[in-house]
Amino acid sequence: MERITIQNTRMRRNLDMGLLRTFVAVADHASMTAAGNALHLSQSAVSQQISRLEDLSGALFTRDRRRIRLTATGERLLGKVRRLLVLNDELWSDMTTDAMSGQVRLGAPYDLAGTWLAPILKSYTENYPLVDIMLVCAASPDLLASTLDGTIDVALIEEPLGPSRGECLIVDRLVWVGAKSGSAHLKTPFPVSMVAETCGFRPAVLRALSEHGVAWRTVFESGSIDASTATVRSDLAITALLTSTVPADLEIVPTEAGLPELPPFAINLHMPNGHAPPAATELARHIRESLIRHLPGT
Repeated sequence: MERITIQNTRMRRNLDMGLLRTFVAVADHASMTAAGNALHLSQSAVSQQISRLEDLSGALFTRDRRRIRLTATGERLLGKVRRLLVLNDELWSDMTTDAMSGQVRLGAPYDLAGTWLAPILKSYTENYPLVDIMLVCAASPDLLASTLDGTIDVALIEEPLGPSRGECLIVDRLVWVGAKSGSAHLKTPFPVSMVAETCGFRPAVLRALSEHGVAWRTVFESGSIDASTATVRSDLAITALLTSTVPADLEIVPTEAGLPELPPFAINLHMPNGHAPPAATELARHIRESLIRHLPGT
């Protein structure tokens, strides 16, 4: 009888990875509703899972009308939980590598594809040489539509910070970018270069200019980020980019230039509803793991 009791106690020491993922999602989104949207769970299911964790650890969050915040206990555990999830996913990857094959359709905006996405794809293809990745570059609203209709398996989408059906990976500042030592930002009307009319940043950029009474004109829109960047590099126009994607030969226009402040944006991970193929799930893990190492608390 004593032996059975010891065995049951040890079984209860196994942590539920699903509960831990929910904890991290709530911490990242500061909202149970937003975390539920990212995990495809109801708000009540998220609340129940957090309660189960808090039965073990004590209070993880403080709650008020505006947002949810981590307690001291939650902050202490967050980094360890992130590392445990990464290790869990690595073990899963090692155990399933031989069976991974097929094709994954990955969608990404032009600016992300040309910056930090490349090393992620290199690592993934080295680990899963039998998987073919088809990269689809488009504006974020177009990628979201393709994800919803199932023509893209995994998508990185730039969206205004707030509720989203996707999983928030990082939050980045949207900034004005121009040529080094350039003067395009001084011109009237203000010359703006956007990649496409469907660019995910466009509504926020034009709203900021309108609210501050700045007259503007479009210099270039063609769907080519290289051509758009060329107009900025030539000091013909100003564009808006996430801080992490600003090319080395361009510069962020300083705040003292007087341009209206732009809102922060989230880079969200989206997948179609329903069962995802293993290769797509593993690619999502690779993307998540690469970014999670740079988040606070890791």
